[in-house]
Amino acid sequence: MNVLAKEQIKINDAKLFINGEYRDAITGETFDTVDPATNKKLAAVAKADERDTKDAIDVAKRTFDSGVWSDMSVDERAKILCRMSDLVLERADELALVETMDVGKPIKESRGFDIPRSASNLRFFAEMAKYMNQEHYEQHKHMSYSKYAPAGVTSLIIPWNLPFMQMTWKASAALAVGNTVVVKPASYTPLSAVMMGEIANEAGLPPGVLNIITGPGGTVGTEMTINPNVRRISFVGESNTGKTVMQNAATQLIPVSLELGGKSANIVFEDADLDEAVAGSIEAIFRNQGEICLAGSRILVQQSVYDKFLEKFVKAVKKIKVGNPLDPDTDMGALVSKGHLETVDGYVQSGLAEGAKLAIGGKRVEGLSEGNFYEPTVLYDVNNKMKVAQEEIFGPVPVIIPFKTEEEAIKIANDSIYGLAGVVWSNDLRRAHRVAAQVNSGLLWINCWYYRDLRTPFGGAKASGIGREGGRHSFEFYSEAKTITMKL
Repeated sequence: MNVLAKEQIKINDAKLFINGEYRDAITGETFDTVDPATNKKLAAVAKADERDTKDAIDVAKRTFDSGVWSDMSVDERAKILCRMSDLVLERADELALVETMDVGKPIKESRGFDIPRSASNLRFFAEMAKYMNQEHYEQHKHMSYSKYAPAGVTSLIIPWNLPFMQMTWKASAALAVGNTVVVKPASYTPLSAVMMGEIANEAGLPPGVLNIITGPGGTVGTEMTINPNVRRISFVGESNTGKTVMQNAATQLIPVSLELGGKSANIVFEDADLDEAVAGSIEAIFRNQGEICLAGSRILVQQSVYDKFLEKFVKAVKKIKVGNPLDPDTDMGALVSKGHLETVDGYVQSGLAEGAKLAIGGKRVEGLSEGNFYEPTVLYDVNNKMKVAQEEIFGPVPVIIPFKTEEEAIKIANDSIYGLAGVVWSNDLRRAHRVAAQVNSGLLWINCWYYRDLRTPFGGAKASGIGREGGRHSFEFYSEAKTITMKL
């Protein structure tokens, strides 16, 4: 596969998708989305306001109440969702190109993982919905049974780093249950999400079941979290924004699922396979330019192998190819915006000022000044109390922290406001499972990273979120459970 020329790719302007139709915002206003690799305009995007948002929610409510989707048989709903999955795969090349140009990530990640995984999300929840068990119990001449009904209108607020995959991960479960959905993609990266409207129509999804609106979080996002017709909210994003979403939802007692920030500990013990640990740690922090909540951004290394690990790690970082995201050989693309690049660089400078040492990187990539390209950067001899060890950088900047004992590693890992994920590298599986059980996080991998079984619960502890989705946990969140008891 050769480097793709941008002029070969047609990027369409993005409109709102409401009631099965694309339309302009009521005001006619738009905003621009730009290519992070060039900082040049990609497309004009409809700028919705509260009126557009209320309209989308009202449409979703009327559609839900009509029963055209909520009363449809599970088998029929599954057929439509599986058809959407097939169409995603049929358009995988196009979707991957749009995703890469909008996000700045390498095409090999978009085409090789994000889009195929998005299709899998749709098919998985479509099929699983057909096999969800209902409980029933008998006692003292009475029988009780449970009934799971769709909750109603669901607001999905999606982050900018993995827009298409995150949208399908949330929407596929909500739709499979029988809900209607209003999606707000992030303003930085809305283009792939908006394309889902075309796929929904072609697959035969009834109008009004899926609605996609683009616009500012302060207006669109606020309405999506306070509107009394909304009965579920799922939000992925930064922790402080998550607090606002939760406060807004409280005004209408709307149940929320929050997947928030992370500062995950990536723990390397002296008995680990260091080559495996280095390769996995590289993937865990530099994938998607480090713009991923699950990133293993705090690398804790046992003192006895600290120098050896650091040497191997830096050597591997030097091999990372940063450049044109459309080049299939590129390992790391551009950060999402100029402002975010400045934020990442600000963290690096802060770490150096506090006494961290720079092993490699620490500046913009030379020769790529038109885009938001930042060098893969490694800070080492970091103290866990430093700002770079406590706050989420959300960029290609791991911090390496030494530890002496297992107990110290666990203490450092848990010394964080976050608790989303973690990794343990060790060939002593008793130790690995012992440590995994004591690290306070929603997910933890042993000798691997980012392997996700869609049947398992996904979510974080502490400031990393509230609630769990995945498998039956998604169905439980997007449903209302009712118990019915009868005398036999």
